[in-house]
Amino acid sequence: MKDRCSFVFSEELLNYKFNSHHPFNQHRLKLTVDLLMRINALDPKNIIAPRKASDDELFLIHDPDFVQAVKLAGQGNLSKETAESYGLGTEDTPIFPNMHEASAMLVGGTLTAVDQVMTGKALHAVHLGGGLHHGFRGKASGFCVYNDSSVAIKYIQEKYNKRVLYVDTDAHHGDGVQWSFYDDPNVCTLSIHETGRYLFPGTGNVNERGQGKGYGFSFNIPVDAFTEDDSWLFCYRNAIKEVAKFFKPDVILTQNGADAHYDDPLTHLSTTMRSYREIPKLAHEIAHQYCEGRWIAVGGGGYDIWRVVPRAWALIWLEMTEYSNCYGSLPADWLEFWQKQAPIQLPNEWDDPADLYPPIPRKAEITEKNLRTLEKALYPIRSQTRESESSI
Repeated sequence: MKDRCSFVFSEELLNYKFNSHHPFNQHRLKLTVDLLMRINALDPKNIIAPRKASDDELFLIHDPDFVQAVKLAGQGNLSKETAESYGLGTEDTPIFPNMHEASAMLVGGTLTAVDQVMTGKALHAVHLGGGLHHGFRGKASGFCVYNDSSVAIKYIQEKYNKRVLYVDTDAHHGDGVQWSFYDDPNVCTLSIHETGRYLFPGTGNVNERGQGKGYGFSFNIPVDAFTEDDSWLFCYRNAIKEVAKFFKPDVILTQNGADAHYDDPLTHLSTTMRSYREIPKLAHEIAHQYCEGRWIAVGGGGYDIWRVVPRAWALIWLEMTEYSNCYGSLPADWLEFWQKQAPIQLPNEWDDPADLYPPIPRKAEITEKNLRTLEKALYPIRSQTRESESSI
């Protein structure tokens, strides 16, 4: 299987860097790649260098004046007032030199993964540098300048004429992608995320179902804060299976933010590596059941770059390539090398200990609330199923 998978990466992806103190840190890519290399799971021949997206490709989603503003900002030629009107120069999305070039490279990396899969060069492809799901047509937001997933989906539609299922398991709502295709019945978006009550961007409610011809093709599962693996996985498993059966996609694009983990500093969920084993397994299953295997995976959030992201993201590639030796201890040479740089103690095992955190006192209440949320989100397609079954 390994020979039928592509891993999009180059050191150029590390140029997407706001500053040394910003929580979005692409150093996590190096940690992940090195982890895979040290267990001999990633062969250099499977690594494909990303290309830079052209302006015309960016224009598939982004307004030309916004792209021009990003270029000027990265050159230091945009006023503070104008920059802020485009979401640039904020605390979340600071301006950095050559911002356009670095951002276009991230988009191009996802397009590279798309072409690998859609031309048949690979069955599955992963681009962990992508997944910037908060970018809007004319505005940067939430650490995201351009929205690579939105551009990629539009690119798939125009170049390959395929129906896309977008699945977002980031702890933050996949708002930018949802709004890009809110009225499009040929793109189905599914986002499972922490409720926006206390977390950016504050959207992703169950009643956000699409509009016009796209009504009924947007699904949101906003789970409660402190949700644990059992409840999170129950919601995810049922949602992705039922939505895929309803939509019957030609290709699946998954956004794999790793910030629903208990150790993530920016969110309030309580999942462990158990969930990050299951996420790609289910995506893989759906890809083969409905899409002839066509699966493109991107990265996303994940702000514990030392303990969480490398393990979680490595598991995506290991699932794609059907690599089975990813249990027990992490490689000693990886731990020895990176512990010298890490500001915290690295985990020794692929999986988290059972006592990673104290018992959540509201577990039963949270689980029940999430179950009701799931039922509300899936009610439209479940009711259609019941109606069709009763008419037979």
